[in-house]
Amino acid sequence: MKTIGILGGMSAASTQLYYRELCRLMRERLGGLHSPELLIRSLDFAPIAALQAAGDWAAAGRILNAEARALERGGAGILVLATNTMHKLADEMMAGVSIPLLHIADATAAAIRAAGLRRPGLMATAFTMEQGFYTDRLRAAGVMPVLPDAADRAETHRIIYEELCRDIIRDDSRSVYVGIAERLVQAGADSLILGCTEVGMLLTAGNVSVPVFDTTLIHCAAAIDLALAR
Repeated sequence: MKTIGILGGMSAASTQLYYRELCRLMRERLGGLHSPELLIRSLDFAPIAALQAAGDWAAAGRILNAEARALERGGAGILVLATNTMHKLADEMMAGVSIPLLHIADATAAAIRAAGLRRPGLMATAFTMEQGFYTDRLRAAGVMPVLPDAADRAETHRIIYEELCRDIIRDDSRSVYVGIAERLVQAGADSLILGCTEVGMLLTAGNVSVPVFDTTLIHCAAAIDLALAR
């Protein structure tokens, strides 16, 4: 079993989901008392969020690179960045790091294609929806994302940062998200990417009318596959 290095804390709410899901999957895969071998570096999200808001991605990239190097030195065999948005800095993060990064967009695109779908709606932070680092990678894999309109993108982003990243779950926000998801379906989406690791706190297969691809769950399953691969 390879040790999975998790770079998380962005936000802490999502990293808790990663830990729980990785443990569940490994126990399900191997049975008995098995659990994954993990190294977790959970950052203070407030300074990272401030750098995002200021557009100082270079400084954020330096932080991620230092942490990735530390996880490699600590014995990680593969790296998982437990956030969609910060994959904007995947190349900067991996500079000088020799172990592989399991990219969340690649894992998600593979799962969508395996299901025979091609036009997923995407609900995520504004950075992920509006900047090409994520959507271009999906398109390169043959998946054509459908995006919410500007008002829905703004509300999706607001709820993530003001509520979900703080572990606040509100029924009215769930209703807002369900409405946004349905408008994406009406715009031609054949599925839905929960493209922020916190979005699954409000949306599931139970309240969306098309197949749902939760990036946290997909990323965790791919990490377990890679950790156990010979």
